[in-house]
Amino acid sequence: MEFSSVVGLVLAAGKGTRMKSDRPKVLHEAFFSPMIHHVVDVLQAISLGRNIVVTGHQHRLVEESLRGYPLSFVHQSQQLGTGHAVLACEGDLREHKGHVLILCGDTPLVRPETLRQFLQAHVESASQLTVMTTKVLDPSNYGRIVSDEYGNIVKIVEEKDATREQKEIKEINAGIYCVEATFLFDSLKRVGTDNMQGEIYLTDIVGIATGDGVHVHKFCCSDSEEILGVNSRRELSQAHTVLQRRYLHALMESGVTLIQPESVTIEKTVIIGKDSVIYPYTSLTGKCTIGAGVCIDSFVKIRDCMIGDSARIGSFAHLQQSNIPAWCTVAPHTIEVKTR
Repeated sequence: MEFSSVVGLVLAAGKGTRMKSDRPKVLHEAFFSPMIHHVVDVLQAISLGRNIVVTGHQHRLVEESLRGYPLSFVHQSQQLGTGHAVLACEGDLREHKGHVLILCGDTPLVRPETLRQFLQAHVESASQLTVMTTKVLDPSNYGRIVSDEYGNIVKIVEEKDATREQKEIKEINAGIYCVEATFLFDSLKRVGTDNMQGEIYLTDIVGIATGDGVHVHKFCCSDSEEILGVNSRRELSQAHTVLQRRYLHALMESGVTLIQPESVTIEKTVIIGKDSVIYPYTSLTGKCTIGAGVCIDSFVKIRDCMIGDSARIGSFAHLQQSNIPAWCTVAPHTIEVKTR
């Protein structure tokens, strides 16, 4: 199914106070790339008609980071909530008659296939609004999904506004929505700021829809890990671990042996041929091409290198911008670091 009539909208205006950083939150790196790059890469993979990023805090840094991506920017001069961020895009989307896919720039773990399934479910349900949810053991810091006795979504309640009973709800808001554009902006203009934050919550359009008798479709993501929102250094570390694990699994599926993969660091720009063996505590980063049948011993650090087929790299070697021929053996503790 094609989604060329859908506009992707990434919310990336927040400061991220829990990061304790002068850097914009979405520019903190998980698995060697800014978080927002992972989100935009996913949108690129599902081929929407257009993508917009809403920037605010230190917007020039965020926009510069995304230079080269085929997208446009909307600046939210005051950060008055997620609903306010979307409202800032009304002018740019005035002529858009289709749907808007909304997600946050601090959710680097969502997969393209999940968004495709989500959009397909939205189209097939003929809904004006579809909300992604998931179920977790610890729902702390997430908006709760309040449903009726039939399991239909009634509203979303933010953590700070939830009652004691609502805080016990395990189904949470993933922060990903698909909304018909006209309904989206008409609803947001009816959202007030009567909440603990004094902000315009995007989540309030759910209650407005159900109050008007509009059915809200619910799409439950089976893998709650995908919707991790990164708001702290601890969560940033979690995101990095997940993305690294995914890439290591892909390498192993392609025929690479990893001894103790949990101890290995391999960037996604590293290509490794089949039947290569990577021993523990190695770091392979930058643009590397490693041939087939290569053996890399423990405690090796390689960056921006070409390693020929059936080469062997001894323990504690440190190579950077090196070209190692096929069948060559690099002695343990070799240091070969070139600078451009």
